[in-house]
Amino acid sequence: MTLPHSPGSVGEPRPPQAVQVHRLERRQEEEHKEERQQSLHMGSSVSRRTFRSSEEEHQFSAADYALAAALALTASSEVSWEAQLRRQTSAVELEERGQKRVGFGNDWEKTEVAFLRTQRLLRQRRDRKALRLRTEEKVQEAKELRELCSGRGPWFWIPLRSHAVWEHATVLLTCTVQASPPPQVTWYKDDMRIDPRLFPAGKYRIVNNYGLLTLEIRRCTIEDSATYTVMVKNAYGQASSFAKVLVRTYLGKEAGFDSEIFKRWMSGPGVEFTSVLKPVFAREKEPFSLSCLFSEDMLDAEQNIQWFRDGRLLRSSGRRQILYADRKASLQVSWAYKEDEGLYTVRVPSPFGPREQSTYVFVRDATAENPGAPGSPLNVKCLHVNRDCLILTWTPPSDTRGNPITGYSIERCQGDSSEWVPCHEAPGGTCRCPVQGLEEGQRYRFRVRAISRTGSSLPSKASEVIITGDHDAAQRKTEIPFDLGSKITVSLDDFEDAVTIPSPPTNVHASEIREAYVVLGWEEPRPRGKAPLTYSLEKSVIGSGTWEAIGSETPVKSPRFALLDLEKGKSYVFRVRAMNQYGMSDPSEPSEPITLRGKSATLPPPAQVQAFRDTQTSVSLVWDPVNGGTELLGYYIYSREVGSSEWQTVNNKPIQDSRFTVPGLRTGREYEFCVRSVSEAGVGESSASTGPIRVKQALATPSAPYDFALLNCGKNEMVIGWKPPARRGGGKILGYFLDQHDSEEPDWHPVNQQLLPSRVCKVSDLREGHFYEFRGRAANWAGVGELSAPSSLFECKEWTMPQPGPPYDVQVSEVRATSLMLRWEPPLYTGAGPVTGYRISVQEEGSEEWKPITADPISGTHFRVCDLQPGKRYMFQVQAINSAGLGQPSLPTDPVLLEEKPDAHEIEVGVDEEGHVYLAFEAPEAPDSSEFQWSKDYKGPPDPQRVEVKDEVNRSKVILKEPDLEDLGTYSVVVTDADEDISASHTLTEEELNRLKKLSHEIRNPVIKLISGWNIDILEQGEVRLWLEVEKLSPAAELHLIFNQKEIFSSPNRKINFDREKGLVEVIIQHLSEEDKGSYTAQLQDGKAKNQITLALVDDDFDKLLRKADAKRRDWKRKQGPYFQDPLQWKITEDCQVLLTCKVTNTKKETRFQWFFQRRETPDGQYDPQTGEGYILIEELSKEDQGLYRAVVSDERGEDDTILDLTGEALDAVFTELGRIGALSATPLKIQGTEEGIRIFSKVKYYNVDYMKTTWFHKDKRLESGDRIRAGTTLDEIWLHILDPKDSDKGKYSLEIAAGKEVRQLSVDLSGQAFDDALAEHQRLKALAIIERNRAKVVRGLPDVATIMEDKTLCLTCVISGDPAPEISWLKNDQPVTFLDRYRMEVKGAEVTITIEKVNSEDSGRYGVFVKNKYGSETGQVTISVFKHGDEPKELKKM
Repeated sequence: MTLPHSPGSVGEPRPPQAVQVHRLERRQEEEHKEERQQSLHMGSSVSRRTFRSSEEEHQFSAADYALAAALALTASSEVSWEAQLRRQTSAVELEERGQKRVGFGNDWEKTEVAFLRTQRLLRQRRDRKALRLRTEEKVQEAKELRELCSGRGPWFWIPLRSHAVWEHATVLLTCTVQASPPPQVTWYKDDMRIDPRLFPAGKYRIVNNYGLLTLEIRRCTIEDSATYTVMVKNAYGQASSFAKVLVRTYLGKEAGFDSEIFKRWMSGPGVEFTSVLKPVFAREKEPFSLSCLFSEDMLDAEQNIQWFRDGRLLRSSGRRQILYADRKASLQVSWAYKEDEGLYTVRVPSPFGPREQSTYVFVRDATAENPGAPGSPLNVKCLHVNRDCLILTWTPPSDTRGNPITGYSIERCQGDSSEWVPCHEAPGGTCRCPVQGLEEGQRYRFRVRAISRTGSSLPSKASEVIITGDHDAAQRKTEIPFDLGSKITVSLDDFEDAVTIPSPPTNVHASEIREAYVVLGWEEPRPRGKAPLTYSLEKSVIGSGTWEAIGSETPVKSPRFALLDLEKGKSYVFRVRAMNQYGMSDPSEPSEPITLRGKSATLPPPAQVQAFRDTQTSVSLVWDPVNGGTELLGYYIYSREVGSSEWQTVNNKPIQDSRFTVPGLRTGREYEFCVRSVSEAGVGESSASTGPIRVKQALATPSAPYDFALLNCGKNEMVIGWKPPARRGGGKILGYFLDQHDSEEPDWHPVNQQLLPSRVCKVSDLREGHFYEFRGRAANWAGVGELSAPSSLFECKEWTMPQPGPPYDVQVSEVRATSLMLRWEPPLYTGAGPVTGYRISVQEEGSEEWKPITADPISGTHFRVCDLQPGKRYMFQVQAINSAGLGQPSLPTDPVLLEEKPDAHEIEVGVDEEGHVYLAFEAPEAPDSSEFQWSKDYKGPPDPQRVEVKDEVNRSKVILKEPDLEDLGTYSVVVTDADEDISASHTLTEEELNRLKKLSHEIRNPVIKLISGWNIDILEQGEVRLWLEVEKLSPAAELHLIFNQKEIFSSPNRKINFDREKGLVEVIIQHLSEEDKGSYTAQLQDGKAKNQITLALVDDDFDKLLRKADAKRRDWKRKQGPYFQDPLQWKITEDCQVLLTCKVTNTKKETRFQWFFQRRETPDGQYDPQTGEGYILIEELSKEDQGLYRAVVSDERGEDDTILDLTGEALDAVFTELGRIGALSATPLKIQGTEEGIRIFSKVKYYNVDYMKTTWFHKDKRLESGDRIRAGTTLDEIWLHILDPKDSDKGKYSLEIAAGKEVRQLSVDLSGQAFDDALAEHQRLKALAIIERNRAKVVRGLPDVATIMEDKTLCLTCVISGDPAPEISWLKNDQPVTFLDRYRMEVKGAEVTITIEKVNSEDSGRYGVFVKNKYGSETGQVTISVFKHGDEPKELKKM
């Protein structure tokens, strides 16, 4: 609440009537204010906030303020305390006088009077104190009230009011504000502060006249439609008020507040696109995405943002997501198929209708599993789905990779399974095929592969899921409504007569006839019965008179059936029988004769295929559509660069229209195009190719110029500047037409009749003090472009300010990821003094703050801005500085996006073929009429006295006439009339210039490049070849060969060859001799290029060459007959055997091979005539094998030999190698228990004491042979024997085998269980040895067989052993022998003798001596044969 009186009235008396009147006026004012606010159609708002400064310590409520005001108003009407005291004193005196008159001197009265006097004095004293306190409080309250009323926050007495005005009118926004102290006033347009200095002069006028605030907007345009806000603020608070301004264009009867434009404007600002959708080149089975940016956040993005493909609305799915976040809408596809190819469009609503952007997404074929296999088919669809069959169709691929398609493979997936099973093969001439044998009620998906001779393609995208069933059943049902929305479903089958066996089918016909199949159809029988039906088909060849049943793997349940095995050229008739569980019907009537159709022909190619320029990277194609009817599936487009023979596919999904824009082409390149028709029969022939077309921007009229600025102003003239059109139309801007308009006149007037070549125009004959606006058009070869919007109003008033005017033509070039170049023109108005520098400011897009780039002014009119952030947009402005200060800013540049441009062209520096140093710049995307503007150090064109500029198509070159230090500096180039920045720069340094000058000298004074100097080769027959190699020479090149200062030419002994194509010079000397000693010099000349190469063949170099040539010649002669390809050499086999080998070649059947050892022929050598290999194997090499080994091969053509001296060092080398291999062959150490102790050994394949050394270690201590330790070797074993092992023998044992430089170490741990096991084995063997040594046994003496004549005496003696002495017994035929009569046994020590006297035939048999003691027993046997007198023993007969 604010007090209704000024601060100056505090403390002054005011009548109560005045307070009441003021309050009444205040209430009326509030009521009028509310009425005014409600009467505003556009609506307005007043907001106010009161706050206190930090200096105020007390806070007062509204009641406190009211009480303070009442006290202040009544303070003057109260009587002071001194007057009241005098009044009370006089009253007491009067009372005392009356009491005196009444008391008549009574003492009691005196006492009472004294009491009263004392009482009055006390009361007076108390009242004085109370009055003093009350007075102090009132003074403090008055002081606080005065301070409170002296400061007050602002509030609007009259707020802003909204306006709706016509275009070009002037609108005045006014409001009244009250505040103390006077507030600071700021105006805003759509939350952007209005600074009249940043707008054209006269556009805005802001006035503050003692609280009456005014904003005047002159010559309103559509862009002035906005919400305007005024904000006032002082130290005690702030308040704001806003109003809307609608600028309308006259639209006839539809104009006004009821117009559609007004309604759209009232709905809020529209969303604009801030990025452009670009073509996407994706690959099959890989992800891709599309995204675009908006100027504002989109409300209800899911509903308002719509994505379309080829006009069909897209929704999010399993592999496709539609997202929106941070003013960015995106469409993401995680797994691309060729069906995803097409024209994608994003659409958003706006007050002026939907806004949309479109681009094309191309999906290329994935890499084939089999190289050369065709691309995958697409658009697989299921048609005519029945209970057990359907028709499958697809679109052929665009790219067959050079191999025609021979067929298609169809795969199916049943139910929820992920297993794909091949189910059919379709011929290559059709993209339509029936599929049969399906199960009713099942879910199926299908996919197709294309097949060529190189293999199978990747599978296509699976078809949509279909469910097999009787889809005609719904047609046989009727719904009957009843009882308010209920329905009864009645089947027509219920009205048929009750039958068991069905009637015959009817109307048997061919529903589809193709090259490879016929689809037969018929109508179900009537009546059909209620039992499920199946069908049996029969066929008959016309003229045969017989019917043949058509077999099917599964029952036919649908009234359709595909016949795939018909023969071409024959006519057939068909009939059908119906069957159910009760029986089979009669056959139907035969069909009409049916014959397979001929091969389907592809559609003809389109005619009149024409290509037109479109953009820098695209070309538009149009053609006459093919009259293919329903068979036409679309068109495939192919392209190739001029000069290439291979056509590339443009699209992989057929295009339905007869026009298409091909994007993604390389700017400046020439292309050819052709089109093919696509049908179910395949891809047709190619159309005639278009003529070569260069990819360039199509010529069109330019867009409108914009951003008009006042550069200078006099009394009756103005200098106007503007920016060029954003879109130049692909051609050179020839000039501009400018119009002017006086704000006080209704009509526009042209400024010029002829084209203005520049973007600065001086307009004369103007009236001082008037306001003018301007508009313009740009013109190129295509015509006059769009008319620009009117400029701001500029007041024609002579500039007299001391500061300079604005710089103009601020250009941005050489935009890279973090830097760019700024250039501008100095101001036309310099003010009070010359311009001393410039200040550059930068503003990041989205920010309102302009920041200076450098702390100090810049002296020139160009500056490279560095250290910017990539990916952001910036704007720049320039201000001139003179002695008076900072001048007006230039127009801000358009927002510049800093990003990395990998394809940005740079200036090429080099030396041409003539030796000229040049700087070249190539811009394939430059328009045809563009120019290359070169500049040196950004100060203007290079000096024509020092450089020469040569322009070619899309290329310009600056040639330095005489390169010198004066040519150092920065060379920049800008391509004119291009919509995008095409510019570059290069700084030529002294180091680089010196390098280029050196290269230039080499080119102007060329030297034939030497690749290889003189080389010397000895040829097979001993010829000597001298040769050198230089770079490729022209046919006119010359050679002069100088030998010992005299030119030589080809002769029988010296052949000179000069191959200019290869740059080869060679001299072949047939027979090198002393006459060829000397120096050889080759002098070469090819045009201006020269070179001279010298070879000196003297002294030792010549002698070595001569010896080598002679040896080569002898070797060649040797090789004319049989000779040794590989000389005799030795090698060691894995079994440590020495193998001497050699190999002979150029042999024949009569060739003889001989081996010699120590000059004697040896038979040990071997020779294989098939392979020519000869060898001698020495199994165990010894000193006896040392000597001279020689192999000789000979026939009538000649003889050759090879010798190997295997003595001395050669023999030592063999033994050393044997030792090395033997050491490497050593097996790991093993532990073995023996009769004597424990044995540690290692097996080797070879051991030689002279060339191999062994050392044993126990616990890293070397062992020597002793009483208990014995070490030894054999040819195949190295061993250590520990006799009578003890615990001290435990530990690690190591064996070191040294053979030459090779040392092999082996180790084993003889402790723990290993020691225990070995010791136990030793003890066991020791015990067995004792037993074996003392066991009873027959040592020797008994023969195996003995023969004797009858009547002779047989005496058999044997030797036995054993301790104790064994028991002895004899056996005959395993029976004990009783020693009686003729049998007698005699024992003498270890000899045992048995004697049989007068033997007879009964004594024949098997005899054995059996010996036995406590350690064991043994039997010795002999067979006795007794023969009669006169007979020969049986053994002799056998002999």
